[in-house]
Amino acid sequence: MRLWKEGFVWQNCVADTGYSSGENYAFLEGMGLTSFIPPHGTYKGGPDGFVYDEEQDHYVCPQGKVIPFKKVFVEKKNQTKKKEYRGSKRLCIDCPIRSACLGKSAQEKKFTVTYYREEYERNIARMKSPQGRYMKGKRQSTVEPVFGTLTQFMGLRKIHTIGLQQANKVMHLSAIAYNLKKYLKFTHKKVKSGVGISKFTVFAKTLFFGSKGGVIRSLKIHF
Repeated sequence: MRLWKEGFVWQNCVADTGYSSGENYAFLEGMGLTSFIPPHGTYKGGPDGFVYDEEQDHYVCPQGKVIPFKKVFVEKKNQTKKKEYRGSKRLCIDCPIRSACLGKSAQEKKFTVTYYREEYERNIARMKSPQGRYMKGKRQSTVEPVFGTLTQFMGLRKIHTIGLQQANKVMHLSAIAYNLKKYLKFTHKKVKSGVGISKFTVFAKTLFFGSKGGVIRSLKIHF
């Protein structure tokens, strides 16, 4: 974690749903970081009305029957790690809610739960907390508009470089362009006439608006 080496303390990780996964939640917890990432639609907890016994790793159905853990597998559809719980046919044969619980064709109760259920549940609880709502609002009001401006209005729809180091340089230059554009807009509101504009402002306008193709395309700097 280079940020820590530079003296920046990183405690919370805020991201959108695209970064939601049990693997990510587990990794962040292992690093001592608190995640505020809305859960993805592929998350699967236990069935409604079923109570999970963490110590024994099984579920108890509404009728008090134990549905034991059977195996861990990787779901082919979206490559997510799952745990399977399955009760025997004999367990459900005389159940009074059998038809509602199993449906028309199933003979036994079987369901899958995400392997990282505990990590998901902790993250979901954080997202529902006052701090979680605050962090989500902060992300939506500060981070997302920047990426929207860069991709929709400043031409940064793709990174045309090879390797993380070169991509990092592109993002740094894009951030500089974005900040300068905001600065120029701010000074334009303060100084309606040309009098009093600093040399830096004139230089920035010449650099970023003096060539065709927009702000990002004018950054022809070689490393």
